Amino acid sequence: MAKELTTREENYSQWYNDLVIKADLAENSAVRGSMVIKPYGYAIWEKMQAALDTMFKETGHQNAYFPLFIPKSFFSKEASHVEGFAKECAVVTHYRLKNDGKGGVIVDEDAKLEEELIVRPTSEAIIWDTYRKWIQSYRDLPLLINQWANVVRWEMRTRLFLRTSEFLWQEGHTAHSTKDEAIKEAELILDIYGKFAEEWIGVPVLKGIKSPNERFAGANETYCIEALMQDGKALQCGTSHFLGQNFAKAFDVKYLTKENKLEYVWATSWGVSTRLMGALVMAHSDDSGLVLPPKLAPIQVVIVPIYRKPEQLEAIREKVDGITKELKTKNISVKFDDRDTYKPGYKFAEWELKGVPIRLAIGPRDLENGTIEIARRDTLEKEVLQMADIAEKIDHLLVKIQDNIYQKALAFRDENTFYADTWDEFKDRVEKGGFVLAHWDETPETEVKIKDETKASIRLIPIDGKQEEGKCIFSGAPSKQRVVFARAY
Repeated sequence: MAKELTTREENYSQWYNDLVIKADLAENSAVRGSMVIKPYGYAIWEKMQAALDTMFKETGHQNAYFPLFIPKSFFSKEASHVEGFAKECAVVTHYRLKNDGKGGVIVDEDAKLEEELIVRPTSEAIIWDTYRKWIQSYRDLPLLINQWANVVRWEMRTRLFLRTSEFLWQEGHTAHSTKDEAIKEAELILDIYGKFAEEWIGVPVLKGIKSPNERFAGANETYCIEALMQDGKALQCGTSHFLGQNFAKAFDVKYLTKENKLEYVWATSWGVSTRLMGALVMAHSDDSGLVLPPKLAPIQVVIVPIYRKPEQLEAIREKVDGITKELKTKNISVKFDDRDTYKPGYKFAEWELKGVPIRLAIGPRDLENGTIEIARRDTLEKEVLQMADIAEKIDHLLVKIQDNIYQKALAFRDENTFYADTWDEFKDRVEKGGFVLAHWDETPETEVKIKDETKASIRLIPIDGKQEEGKCIFSGAPSKQRVVFARAY
């Protein structure tokens, strides 16, 4: 194929961009900073959606949909929230265009909105205004709502999937009668995100809470999962926020308790986005293309016929029809690539680029011998197997591939996780990439100084981190726990 990639070693950033485009996941659009997600990429996102949606519904959540536009007055009710998002907001000021008399169009100044509208960067404001109408008493709680939507954050420096001005995501917004219940909800979602990242995407993650500097605007606490990409940079893969009563107070959302007292509700919000597509690409792929975990691969098995004559193809097709039916009974997605416009070598390279987990090749000699060639995308290993019970063998192999992809990523993370006890050691480790566990004096000032000097931020404070007396690597002040630093996307 003529779709050669820049290598990771040559230029990791360019390799990523090349791969996303050449593997037909997405491309840049005519709108700066926005992308077109192509069918193959969207098929992966649909699988992510389906798995997460099932997990949400199994824990009692329901889907709803809220408006794209938020009145500016709503957005300014929670002070820290507006401060956190103000620089990224797109604003609608007019509702009509008119002909300029020269063959073009201009804004109709007579069509100025009485109140400007914010294109949602997140939906807390519009949702909490709605919840005020929905919540009256303790009988209305808990309220467990999720929505699948798009949001706009006017990014200046964009990269496909990782950071775009418009992106797709899910955002959950829940209301509870007690603080403890809301905290448990935020932690439950964090566990769901962690399970999905590891068992579906095949990416091992660390769980923890954000430092105050990195916390979501308007939250009392932000829980997160962080993964390590192949270039040694961290990627935040999901966040779950305990919002306290901040939004309830801002939008006057109260409920009548069993004791007939009016109380403000307690809240959470949480979300993952198409950024997970970026994690999927960067964590596993190689210089030949995508490496997709079977659970998220749009096509899990591709079958390529090897033939010279039309009658050979027909004989192969007849055999493949039976194999395909067997695979589909096991819910394995399969494609028979019988295109006569490309040679087998081209097809092999194309499906390798697209990361299909298993490739089968079958020719006239295989029909005679009752054999079939199987190639694994994750290891690039090939072997010839008997066709008997082939669906069963493939089913087991897909499970092995899913686990191998995860174990490889886990080994990489373990090999690139370090401890640092001095400032010089810390700077050296950060420069080489990876997670660096070090002591911090818990002050925002020190955190900012470390980031300014090294470009490394506190990715999380481990939830299960053991207490350990030490000294801050920068200030030398006492510390009781190591935190996780890394350079990040």
